[in-house]
Amino acid sequence: MDDLRREHSDTDLDRLDPAIAAAANALQESQGKDGHWVFELEADATIPAEYIMLNHYLGEIDDRIEQKLAVYLRRVQGDDGGWPLFHDGEMNVSASVKAYFALKLAGDDPDAPHMVRAREAILAAGGAANSNVFTRFALALFEQIPWRATPVSRVEFLLVPSWFPWHIYKMSYWSRTVMVPLLILASVKPKAQNPRNIGIRELFVSPPDKSKFPLPNPHGNWLGKLIIGLDRLANPLQPLIPKFLTRWGIKQALDFIAPRLNGEDGLGGIFPAMANAVMAYDCLGYPRDHPGFVQTRKAIDDLLVEKEDMAYCQPCLSPIWDTALAAHALMEVGNPGSSNAVSQATGWLLDRQVKEARGDWAVRRPDIPSGGWAFQYNNDYYPDVDDTAVVAMALHRADPAGTKDAVDRSAQWVMGMQSKNGGWAAFDADNDYRLLNHIPFADHGALMDPPTADVTARSVSMLCQLGYDRSHPSISRGIDFLLREQEGDGSWFGRWGTNYIYGTWSVLSALNAAGEDPTSPTFTRAVAWLKAQQRSDGGWGEDCSTYWEDQRAVSKASTPSQTSWAVLALMCAGEVESDAVRRGINYLLDERSSDGNWTEQHYNAVGFPKVFYLQYHGYAVYFPLWALARYRNLKSSNSLRPAHGL
Repeated sequence: MDDLRREHSDTDLDRLDPAIAAAANALQESQGKDGHWVFELEADATIPAEYIMLNHYLGEIDDRIEQKLAVYLRRVQGDDGGWPLFHDGEMNVSASVKAYFALKLAGDDPDAPHMVRAREAILAAGGAANSNVFTRFALALFEQIPWRATPVSRVEFLLVPSWFPWHIYKMSYWSRTVMVPLLILASVKPKAQNPRNIGIRELFVSPPDKSKFPLPNPHGNWLGKLIIGLDRLANPLQPLIPKFLTRWGIKQALDFIAPRLNGEDGLGGIFPAMANAVMAYDCLGYPRDHPGFVQTRKAIDDLLVEKEDMAYCQPCLSPIWDTALAAHALMEVGNPGSSNAVSQATGWLLDRQVKEARGDWAVRRPDIPSGGWAFQYNNDYYPDVDDTAVVAMALHRADPAGTKDAVDRSAQWVMGMQSKNGGWAAFDADNDYRLLNHIPFADHGALMDPPTADVTARSVSMLCQLGYDRSHPSISRGIDFLLREQEGDGSWFGRWGTNYIYGTWSVLSALNAAGEDPTSPTFTRAVAWLKAQQRSDGGWGEDCSTYWEDQRAVSKASTPSQTSWAVLALMCAGEVESDAVRRGINYLLDERSSDGNWTEQHYNAVGFPKVFYLQYHGYAVYFPLWALARYRNLKSSNSLRPAHGL
């Protein structure tokens, strides 16, 4: 591609209209008959590996699909023999242990070359004993390690009062839904059926029954050491816990799970929670035809992406997010065909607003009315601020009068979800109990849901598009939060997208919508940072490893999605005539495939920084279209900055 790339002294405006038309047509053709879009959402090897492990835990082996999953696992194995957390990343021990175990369960010969390479890589990294806490729980269920290798995690924990430092509602929604069924498993300590009696003792440097399995101290300070010490003291005392407390705790867990099962959309709408729920029902002796088991098992199977020669399992589904963002892109295009597609999309979105249900968010905000949107098809207990803001902006832009009631309701919900520090988090307000960072269970670094720059920016963008301004307390406090969060180099951290490019686009969109001065130091520093990150091919690309402080400048390749964010961000700063924007637009025009679309291999989003990454396959479809259409619109109207929140 590089040697065929044309050099342009100026943007070839003649190429814009055909490129936009082709991309818009491709996007419209992928729209569902009911008006929505849903693109594949790919994570790392752990999710398909855990799907195979779940089958073998339950004794429900499906060789046909597992062979296809095995093809995928072999395909994403790294050159170093292990499995990374994202495309072209470094090997991760936990992901590698799960992938190796899953392949062995699926029938791969441990002496096959790819298995030998994997085993050598895992052993060179210290072996399976160095796995993270969640992997240790999985291995304990399969009797590969003793339960003492896991932190004390008891279902009786659910009985503590709300003032207790580690109450369940002080954790993030995703930790909550994953942990409650996991507490049942950790208390009952069932054994996987494992019909083929597969083990992975060869992945341990020393025999598991003789290994010490030190627990992680996530932040390395004295409080973490104290908690680990208390855990070690408590571990041998678990058999002394009164049985009636365990039964009471299990009842509390089941009472939590049952109303949140979410039908065939699954507990929390996320694979780990669903898998734990199925295993919890199984270990408690529920029959396989129990409605909770049946529904959740179907929700898990619905996450499979099956192709002709391989398959993988998605961590969740993203239809509301995809539909709202695709609608924004087509509204930027603005032709009659796009308008019809947007009309269908907004109708579909309106039907999915959570209007009555009181989710977990209401524990901290009991007095605000419902009005949000979730990420998945249905997830009434867990609407999120980010989706709500993006959907509301799409509805308002498409039909301000016809969607007014829904949009007004969503604005009230979003304003009510603002945290005390002026920022917004994804699913809860004021969910920032930093003490949780120090428990061994928190080695994945995501037990909390604190306010972030990108979600705060989306909320400010939404409210400003709806007519609120700096005089409104929510806007004023939100902008103050964003100004405080700007990094020293001028960028903003991207919690839910990779990474500083995503965060910077999000915030500059909000500051533009709020009418902030584009000549202010805040803008000029951000613009200078973005221009400094542009690559020689005119694009932008930021590796997932930038979530590690010592690698924050890593850029391996330009990507269509990140280039689009950078171009959109610069246009929000009044840079539509700049050389940087022109070169970015040329990159997008040159990178189109023969079908008028874009593709990318590099992951473009994050579930948990440093632990769990995502590739939204839709990002390379609608964001480049959005950037090209906006560029054309601003150039043809002689406007310097966009008029919308996004």
